[in-house]
Amino acid sequence: MNRRCCVILAAGDGKRMNSANPKVLMQVLFEPMLGWVLDSVKQAGIDDGQVGVITGSSADKVAEFLAKKGAYRTFLQAERKGTGHAVMQAETMLREVSEVGGDVLVLCGDAPFMDAKTIQDAYEVHKERDSDVTVITANVSPAGNYGRIKRDKNTALLDSIVEMKDCSPEELKITEVNSGAYWFKSEKLLWALPQLGDNNKSGEFYLTDTVELLKKKASTYMADDSIIVLGANDRRQLRVLNDMMTEVINSRHYIAGVDIIGHNVIIGKDVKIARDTVLMPNTIIRGQTEIGSGCVIGPDTQINNCKIGNNVKLNCVQAFDSEVGDNVKAGPFVHIRPGTVLHDNVKIGDFVEVKNSEIGEGTALAHLTYIGDSDVGKNVNFGCGTVTANYDGLEKYRTKIGDNAFIGCNTNLIAPVEIGDNATTAAGSTIAENVPPGALAIERGQVNIKENWYKNELRKNKK
Repeated sequence: MNRRCCVILAAGDGKRMNSANPKVLMQVLFEPMLGWVLDSVKQAGIDDGQVGVITGSSADKVAEFLAKKGAYRTFLQAERKGTGHAVMQAETMLREVSEVGGDVLVLCGDAPFMDAKTIQDAYEVHKERDSDVTVITANVSPAGNYGRIKRDKNTALLDSIVEMKDCSPEELKITEVNSGAYWFKSEKLLWALPQLGDNNKSGEFYLTDTVELLKKKASTYMADDSIIVLGANDRRQLRVLNDMMTEVINSRHYIAGVDIIGHNVIIGKDVKIARDTVLMPNTIIRGQTEIGSGCVIGPDTQINNCKIGNNVKLNCVQAFDSEVGDNVKAGPFVHIRPGTVLHDNVKIGDFVEVKNSEIGEGTALAHLTYIGDSDVGKNVNFGCGTVTANYDGLEKYRTKIGDNAFIGCNTNLIAPVEIGDNATTAAGSTIAENVPPGALAIERGQVNIKENWYKNELRKNKK
């Protein structure tokens, strides 16, 4: 059995957020704060099944989110009676780990900056010192509402954690604060929890009081960066977290050789970008997107869950759940919808939409074109105003276009239909039948000219 488990406190309602969702599901760079914490725990080597999340009145919403992330366990805190009471709800999991002499990590579900390195480094200190409890601390000035780390005046050893509400004027001056994250020996935590009392100004069972009970073998680990303590209680604070996380993420990409020009560039936590790529203003990149080297992305571009090759230029492009090969140029005002594959050297001009289609190498979609549910070969040229009519109101059908085909301006391709290799459609045609390779398809109604059309005279006289 895994000798480590984690309890994440996620029962708070977050009323000041004024949201239908609990606080831990409020997003920082498109990811719920709880998601950031879960990812850090996983990166620190604790399996999903050994992570218990304490839920509250929005337990169903938290459980729905957790189901998308992994096989996490949940424990309901029906009444909010403090952090110590919350951890008590996970007693069954704590006892499982205690049976093998394991350790327990306790984290706050709304602390998205708590990272795997801090968790792991604190654990190493915890094991080296054979501590019953190790508190992860940070130096914060001013210390605000954080609990203060109180040390013995003679030995400087950890004595207790004093919640801000219960601090004396002298204790309020302390700048070393509790992050809300701890490592415990599981059996010692199980021993301490039943001894907690609620004799404090909040009338709650504080987890911090376990430190005083275990202080004979208590340690601290001060994080390298005080940012790890940060959380948000309202929308204004959430905005601050988003701004700070943007700087953290952008810094990673600067180090990786990416240029970010101007402002309003937002990059999700899981995005990967190779060196020498340039991100222009008003660009949003999110999801599991991967971007190659030498690209220029933006301005005014959004990319979500896409794989982008090398030397790609996307200007004013919206791209979702698609693949883009090397040396592709697209934009401005291009919509690449889910299921699209653009092979190398494809060129897409302004006001083009491509959906659930594969576009072959070297093909050009100049402008004002819709390609949906289609399989397009190499070096095809699409004239302005081409449309694949893929939906009849009941079913969707595919269009197939062979290599080196030429599709004339304002061609309507009525799926299901196939255009052979090297075939041509004349401008203004509506093609509802297959076109053989090398053929020219012309579909135009007979021109009926009425001379001396009376409305022309009316317009002249109106002027």
